[in-house]
This record gives sequence, structure tokens and C-alpha cells, in this order.
Amino acid sequence: MSKIRLGLKGFGEIPRHLYRMCLEDDRIEVVVISDFGKPEILAYLVSAETKGRVSPKLEGNFLVAKNEKARFVSGGDPGKVPWDMFDVDIVVDGTWTHRTKSDMEMHMKAGAKRVMLTTVPTEIIDRVAIFGVNDHTIKSSDKLVSPGSATTNASAIMLKILAENFGVDYSIFTTVHSYTSDQPLRDRAGVDFRRSRSAAENIIPVYTTAPKWIEYIMPEFKGRVDGTALNVPVPNGSLLDMTTILNKGISVEDINRVMEKAAKQMPDIIQVVDDPIVSTDVVNNSHSVVFDKKATLLSPGRMVKTLTWYHSAFAMASRIKELILAYDKADKKGGAK
Repeated sequence: MSKIRLGLKGFGEIPRHLYRMCLEDDRIEVVVISDFGKPEILAYLVSAETKGRVSPKLEGNFLVAKNEKARFVSGGDPGKVPWDMFDVDIVVDGTWTHRTKSDMEMHMKAGAKRVMLTTVPTEIIDRVAIFGVNDHTIKSSDKLVSPGSATTNASAIMLKILAENFGVDYSIFTTVHSYTSDQPLRDRAGVDFRRSRSAAENIIPVYTTAPKWIEYIMPEFKGRVDGTALNVPVPNGSLLDMTTILNKGISVEDINRVMEKAAKQMPDIIQVVDDPIVSTDVVNNSHSVVFDKKATLLSPGRMVKTLTWYHSAFAMASRIKELILAYDKADKKGGAK
């Protein structure tokens, strides 16, 4: 059986997690990596992040691990890498800077058969697929695709479960998110006032597009969901604080019971924990939703507050890998491969 051949555009945190996951799966192979970074430093980061458990070697222009070789090529704008020369099936663009439809189409013109982002796009593309919500809608004809973002995944899954079981009038959430690589460690003038402040010293309110994409993926929530984000001084481990007005009065036990049932139905996507966990407890956890049973609060009436944890980069790398395999299955079913 031939492997799915991946090209990685950008070798940041999510693509590096994805690379390591692909080394453990004989169905997928990373064959080319495009990045501005020095290959020797990129190879070092792969090893350092796992404390040496995964230690690829740099041999010329190739990153070699477990008898697999990925060619390093220079970075650049979409379209600069001739993906067809490497017989790439899917390009995963993890740059976070090239997220328009036209950017993704440039990868196609350079020979990619499909392009997948590591977050949400900046405009409508063929498919934004959230596992546990609308992954059943994917088609072989989708060429420009996205797995959403970690916050979009967590909030959409929670809303779907609550709506199906209790009905939802309205929901508003705050994602308490680990700082990101585009934030400065010290105050430095950037394009946004608050994001110019030190990520290591501040709780920083930032904008999130998750509500917009939830309304797109789940039109029934149009005008009934909103949210914001707080980037906080922790490197990994994020929290979705969601307050939801339900259609009917329920108990805390009802909420927790429904989440336990959902976790059994989607064990790769949802985990329910009884322990009093904190953010570091979800580092390297692949679930989109780590539901905190001890944190569920209910007002007199129909308003419920839930806390959901996730490791943003690791969970997204897991969803990307699953989406790659799902599209491969759709292609084979449709006769494309």
C-alpha cells in the first residue's frame, strides 16, 4: 500500500507535532519540508521538544528518522515550492500567514493535489471540517480544506452536544489560551496594541474568529454565539470557559452524564476527567475536549458554565492527521486514488 505523501509548508510547533505523529504511522510520510529556518536548528528542535525520544538526523538536505527521509527546501511565498517534483499528495500549510483562498490555490498550481491549513482560513474555502461536528460532510472534491482551530473545535463540539441534548438559546465563551509564537516576550510595537505587550508578563485580551466559524459550520447558531480570548503567560495548556443558556432546566449531573456518554461515542475527540486538573495536565493530550466534571456550575434556571481543557498545538496536529486519513479514504471511495 502506497503511503500518503505530505509536504509541510512551515515547520513550526503544529507541523513538528504532525511530523512526529507521521513517523509513528506507516500510512503517511513527510517527504518535503519548506521553512526559512536552518535545517540543523529545525532538526534540533524536533529532538529537544521530546527530550531526545525522537531524534532525527540531518544528512545533507534530508531529515532522516526511522528509515524515512524528508527533504528540506527553502521557504517562500505559496507557489515557490514545486510540490509536483516531490510527488506530494497534500501540502499542510502551517505558516499562519498564508491563509487566503488565493494563497492555497498557489500551492495547487505548484503541483499539490490538496492543501490543508493548520488553523482556520481568512475566507471561505472548500471545507472547514470539525471532527465530531461536520466531518461527515467531507468530499473527495474538496481541495482547499481546514481542520478549524483548537478553540473552534472545542466550542463547536460542546455546543453540538448541549444543543442536541438540552437545546441552546445562546452561548458566550472565553478561551484562556497559552501564548503564541507571534507574541513578543517583551513589549514591542506590533500591528495590534494589546498584542504588542509582553506575552510572558501579561494576560492579554485578543480577538478570536471562532464564533464566526461556528456560525458558518453550524448555521443554526447564527446570532446566538459569541466569544473572546485571553492569552496568558503559560506555554501550553488552554481552557475554554463557556456559559450557555439552555432551553430547559437541568442539573449538573445531567450535563456530566451527557458528556460521559459523548466521550464513549467519540473517545478520540472527547475525554472526561474527574481529577482537579490544571493546564499542565493536558500537555500532549490529543483530545479536542478534555471536559472538567468538577468545574460544571449551574445557576438557578437554565444557565450553565462548563470548563474544557485542551493542548492547542498537539490536539490540532492530531486532528490534521485524522483529516488527512479521512480525505484519503474519501478519495479511494470516490476513485480518485
